[in-house]
Amino acid sequence: MNRDDMITKLEACNDVWDCIVIGGGASGLGTAIEAASRGYSCLLLEQSDFAKGTSSRSTKLIHGGVRYLQQGDVSLVLEALHERGLLRQNAPHLVSNQAFIVPNYEWWDGPFYRVGLKVYDMLAGKLGLGPSKSLSKKETLAAIPTLKTGGLRGGIMYYDGQFDDSRLAVNLAQTLDEQGGTPINYMKVTGLLKSKGVVVGVTARDMEKDRDHEIFGRVVVNATGVFADAIVKMDDPKATDMIRPSQGVHLILGKDFLPGDTAIMVPHTDDGRVLFAVPWLGKVVVGTTDTPVEKASLEPRPLQEEVEFILKTAGHYLEKMPTEHDVLSVFAGLRPLAAPPEGGTPTKEISRSHKVLVSLSGLVTLVGGKWTTYRKMGEDTMSKAALVAGLDDRPGKTANLRIHGWLKNIDVGGFLHSYGSDAIAIQRLIRNNPNLGELIDPAVSVTRAEVVWAARTEMARTVEDVLSRRTRALILDARASVRMAPEVAKIMAKELRFSRKWQKNQVKTFTELARGYLLD
Repeated sequence: MNRDDMITKLEACNDVWDCIVIGGGASGLGTAIEAASRGYSCLLLEQSDFAKGTSSRSTKLIHGGVRYLQQGDVSLVLEALHERGLLRQNAPHLVSNQAFIVPNYEWWDGPFYRVGLKVYDMLAGKLGLGPSKSLSKKETLAAIPTLKTGGLRGGIMYYDGQFDDSRLAVNLAQTLDEQGGTPINYMKVTGLLKSKGVVVGVTARDMEKDRDHEIFGRVVVNATGVFADAIVKMDDPKATDMIRPSQGVHLILGKDFLPGDTAIMVPHTDDGRVLFAVPWLGKVVVGTTDTPVEKASLEPRPLQEEVEFILKTAGHYLEKMPTEHDVLSVFAGLRPLAAPPEGGTPTKEISRSHKVLVSLSGLVTLVGGKWTTYRKMGEDTMSKAALVAGLDDRPGKTANLRIHGWLKNIDVGGFLHSYGSDAIAIQRLIRNNPNLGELIDPAVSVTRAEVVWAARTEMARTVEDVLSRRTRALILDARASVRMAPEVAKIMAKELRFSRKWQKNQVKTFTELARGYLLD
């Protein structure tokens, strides 16, 4: 997958695209793959990098949503559990089983959660990941020795899915390419083209080359997540906002806070949300919050009260109270919640279900949803988009479509495991040049070969692309990522034939960005 090739393909197209998808996150990638797999010509345009926004800032879980079951949203749970099972089959190199324990303290209703999680198992059916079971206090502490012992009665173990969100997004872009689609990052849609009041295409600016394009399509799909309202207002400046952004913050702690392989799920915090502490890539992800925000941003920043809430809540259940000093990185993401008719509904109570809307001009907009159901979101969106465009009725194929990198029975903890079948090619690079196999920094497991691979085959265009999304260095240890930036810039400049000035600017830009992931 090469950006120059994609630009050439775009400029050589003298025909009208069947479908133009705006947005390179979970929503857009799911829709574009659905279009391309049905045989439609499809162009995907992303203003920044794939999964730059919300889609790289999740809790790293592919789950049905125990909380949604508690809220009575059984249809969403059923859909999500089904999609969880499909994704586990279609991307086994990125999606794995994760054991969770709900610790049962004297102030909690243990029987309620035992019954609820049995229902969760039942709804998953044959796509379940394992049966839930009750644990004694001894068994609970054996699995999570860092839990507070005072008042602990035992726990309930259940299973859900875990994944690497931005790696999945990159693999989806590669899958789109393999299906005949054309994904382009750093191509910002600046306007909609209309004929007699009907949307017939877009104007877009190549952010690398400062070049404008007029691109025509039979249907345009707005799958931009929290930025959906901005595209809708290109169509109708008087349109009412459809998105209520909600911020979720996560902290990264060292492995000593959760030394085993089992995660903690706290089903009821002070603000009524679920809190997770999950082992991930050798660190611990703790979150999340649910804070309404007024304006969408590509780089949302955590509020001090959100950080304090997570630390305080984690401290209720861990023997060692985490402090700001223990936080290796902090990141925030915005949920693209579909605004309910009753404006006063708290964001944590707004359904995570998706909606597909069509304007009078024919603009198709996807709102809401979550990573777990990205495939179903794309399927529903493309079915409606095909009707709008008058395209041939063709069945979807994505339920059983293997995602790029597919590799069965992979060792999840192994070297390069998240690359799946691509690991073979990366290891070949290292054999040919052993220097590429060395870690760039001892704090994070990222080799020079991965930087070469990202620039050469994964359309990484900036140091941030590599350190934040192709690898997860920025998320895992922000300070270490700053130390890595000069070497990454040097490798990328050589691979992409960029100048020394580019190197210098990239290091400066990334260092400034990384400060937002640090608490001091």
